[in-house]
Amino acid sequence: MTIRTILVDDEKLAIQGLQLRLEPFDDVEIIETCQNGREAIRAIKTLKPDLVFLDIQMPGFDGFSVVQGVMEIDPPLFVFVTAFQEHAIRAFEANAVNYLMKPVDEDKLADTVERVRQRLAEKKSTEEAEKLKSVLSEVAPEAAEELAGDDAEAASRFEKLINVKDRGQIFRVEVGTIEHIEAAGDYMCIYTGDNSLILRETMKDLERRLDPRKFQRVHRSTIVNLDQVRQVKPHTNGECFLVLDSGAEVKVSRSYRDVVARFVH
Repeated sequence: MTIRTILVDDEKLAIQGLQLRLEPFDDVEIIETCQNGREAIRAIKTLKPDLVFLDIQMPGFDGFSVVQGVMEIDPPLFVFVTAFQEHAIRAFEANAVNYLMKPVDEDKLADTVERVRQRLAEKKSTEEAEKLKSVLSEVAPEAAEELAGDDAEAASRFEKLINVKDRGQIFRVEVGTIEHIEAAGDYMCIYTGDNSLILRETMKDLERRLDPRKFQRVHRSTIVNLDQVRQVKPHTNGECFLVLDSGAEVKVSRSYRDVVARFVH
């Protein structure tokens, strides 16, 4: 599979250096380079790349503005590349695949490309499964019902306890007590109402371990236990907040507002 890639940096030398470092990866195809945020947004919307290497500090629209500017489409994967360490936390909050410091280390770049391959393979598998179910529901409804039955059986295999190593200790967390989970790069913040723990795991991997009938993504970086939702509060621009049993409020982005439909019949 070819990874269609756009490079964004206001420094030409930085783009050229990254191009050279990416040459050994035969599956990475650079389809465009951009030197500012406006160019990047146009290119991403037009070319629909799989991956964007994105500088953060640029004149005008910075890297985070670029990410925000393409959220109405199915966004690509982002890798932030910058000389400024202080942007690391915001990069992880933006759910970037990785955060690379300039000058880019070749080993870290190789690790990043491998992460991208895994993310794209997972996305493709999910899309293909959904297409199959959609086709089956039209041409072979009996088979579709059988698949649904398999899904119900699989739900019984989701984990009831999660072991979390945090601050040198191992905590056994009952899944039913988890209120919500927030992503920060390859780390998950697990909230149980009266406690919070840090788990080193990707959002994608953790989602696979949780029952999708109860745990739903409501934002690119947030999963909520639907059993813990007490109230829905409408917000502006089609967004809303879910009020949880502890009183905590979690924003639901427009992309996930179908989740809210479960509570407003």
